Amino acid sequence: MGKKIAIVGAGAVGAHVAGYLTREGHDLTVIDIWPEHVEVMRKTGLTLEGMTEPECFTIKINAIHVTELQQIAKSNPFDIAFICPKSYDTVWHTQMIAQYLATDGFCVSLQNSINEERIASIVGWDKVIGCIASTIAVDLDRPGHVNRNVALGGERHTIFRVGEPHGRVTSRIEEVADILRTIDSSKTTTNLWGERWSKLCVNAMRNPVAAATGQSGNTNDRDPITRRLSVNLAGEACKIGIAHGYDLENIYKMPPQQLIAAREGDEKAMQACCDVILENANFRNDDQRPSMGQDMLKGRRTEIDFISGLVVNKAQELSLDVPCNAGILEVVKKVERREIPASPEAISHIVP
Repeated sequence: MGKKIAIVGAGAVGAHVAGYLTREGHDLTVIDIWPEHVEVMRKTGLTLEGMTEPECFTIKINAIHVTELQQIAKSNPFDIAFICPKSYDTVWHTQMIAQYLATDGFCVSLQNSINEERIASIVGWDKVIGCIASTIAVDLDRPGHVNRNVALGGERHTIFRVGEPHGRVTSRIEEVADILRTIDSSKTTTNLWGERWSKLCVNAMRNPVAAATGQSGNTNDRDPITRRLSVNLAGEACKIGIAHGYDLENIYKMPPQQLIAAREGDEKAMQACCDVILENANFRNDDQRPSMGQDMLKGRRTEIDFISGLVVNKAQELSLDVPCNAGILEVVKKVERREIPASPEAISHIVP
């Protein structure tokens, strides 16, 4: 008998994963707080669209609203629960699903930022693994409809990286990696924390820039001012991660030390990083927006405190300065509070 799987939080990533796993025939239940989204997924189907024809399909999903979760008590508990909400909703989503986990069941943090510790505080470290979705670029633009705005990773780039907090390879992370491989490339990792901070560097260089400027990812990448700001944000984040002892992966094919050098004034390193960013723009749709930019458009709370805010907090722990991350944190908070409009001018004072 196959494993019983829950997707807890069907935002863009959660819904995207749910569509593929349902198509593969997994015993899957999606749990979400948006009534219209739940209704569309189970009545007319979830529609996924991508950059190639095989990625485009519609499928009915076994979706329930959070108010219906108590019905699960009448059936078998979940073996695997993918925790997929925004970081600020991690705790209560985990509390909600914890009582419906099997004795040997576990949670998979499939989120931005670093939330494994929050999940472990509720279910225990033995019931937590992490999964990084690297460069997946999905957008839930209306109920029951998800766009993927980048090409499949395939052999070019591994999308899903699954790891244990203790760093060993176990049968359960191999199982989760196999499950996700039906969506796109995946692997197990012995470097969960390094992968997590590396993804945080990616988020820190793209998400707040989109939120602060109101522009798409490619518009920012092709503008020399916002492109340099992105490199500087990543360089600061890399420096803090290394200072905390994380073994960082390359950031969009850029070595962490190259990004740090660029931030510290090495123009040759800056140009090399900018060239990579420009090249990466060719693999995205021009209307693609990082998730924080999407949140701004929808009037939703952003994850700024869990991305730029985390970089700033971890820098403060070591008495280090990250002026670019601190500056854009302040700008995004002001845009969120509607004190200033999102615009390229909002970040002009941050660029060194």
